Amino acid sequence: MTAGGDYGGSDMIRMTGGIAVMVAAGLAAGAAHAEIKLGLGAPLTGPNAVVGEQLRRGSEQAIKDINAKGGVLGEQIVLIQADDASNPSQGVAAANKLITQGVAAVIGHYNSAVSIAAAKVYSEEGVVQISPGSTNPQLTEMGSHTTFRTCGRDDQQGDVAAQYIAKNFPKARIGILQDQTTYGRGLADATRASLAKLGLKEVVYEAVTVGDRDMSSVITRMKDAQVDFVYFGGLHTEAGLLVRQMAEKGMKAKFMAGDGIVSNEFWNITGATGNGVLNTFGADYRQQPVAAEVVKSFRAQNYEPEAYTLYSYAAVQAWAQAATQAKSTDPAKVADALHKGSFQTVIGPLSFNAKGDRTTADYTVYQWRDGSYTEIK
Repeated sequence: MTAGGDYGGSDMIRMTGGIAVMVAAGLAAGAAHAEIKLGLGAPLTGPNAVVGEQLRRGSEQAIKDINAKGGVLGEQIVLIQADDASNPSQGVAAANKLITQGVAAVIGHYNSAVSIAAAKVYSEEGVVQISPGSTNPQLTEMGSHTTFRTCGRDDQQGDVAAQYIAKNFPKARIGILQDQTTYGRGLADATRASLAKLGLKEVVYEAVTVGDRDMSSVITRMKDAQVDFVYFGGLHTEAGLLVRQMAEKGMKAKFMAGDGIVSNEFWNITGATGNGVLNTFGADYRQQPVAAEVVKSFRAQNYEPEAYTLYSYAAVQAWAQAATQAKSTDPAKVADALHKGSFQTVIGPLSFNAKGDRTTADYTVYQWRDGSYTEIK
């Protein structure tokens, strides 16, 4: 050093060189620990928290398994969670939170109304969204290049339900109920339209309100109309209450719903009154060889990967394989790869059409018996 505390020329060179070495080392360390952020948008609290848990567990396990094999493009994946509480406004807030966190893509949401609201945010920001459980057609009809889903659509599901009803209950006096949500109303109306094409017309069309505990008024109207087959568009809580209270009031009608009741919580509400209830859902991938190892891993954790767990796992797999094919996590490039590719997942080979829908649909009919649902062959 020179007088006054200034650095001399040779000292300055050595100092500068040292800083350069430290900066380079720091950058190298940062690169070695680089991470890719994936977002999860789901109802982690609220009436559908049980499904939010399925989305969370499926996404987390997929990330854990992918990271164990080296991650994506040499980087590890971390999951950033945002709770939407099944509320569209909170879903938009969750979407903005995830974007602010710098996520490369989002797995979510569950409720169709929430996914549709959040999709507008993701689309504007160019972020890939893959929903494991939002079935309303509108989600992929908005024209976003970055919106996808690993589940089917309600127009497909409604058609399967209507064909089953027409074949097995051709003379039924049908009552159609819906819960006034985007999902419930959409599914009920899709089934209603498919029934009309098959020459069947309902005798009652009514709505219930999410959160209502007393279904007596709508049950009375159905009894007065001599309804002997009820189709419900909605989720497990209201469906369970309807089934239980119909039995309590002596209404002996067959009950059918969609994928919204595929939860053990449905049986927790109905108990034995749920025996014989029908529902549509995709193939039970827990029974497929392609998912055997993953299912075994979940069960070793004392967790049953029901309903949307494997759909969420598959969403992460599809994104990871698309990023690998694109050699980039850039959302635009990943979206291109998702539209063009075919991906091996726990729900079998998965590919998407130009809208972001699956190119295959596998809805079938299940029946509840003693706490579980099995496919009707």
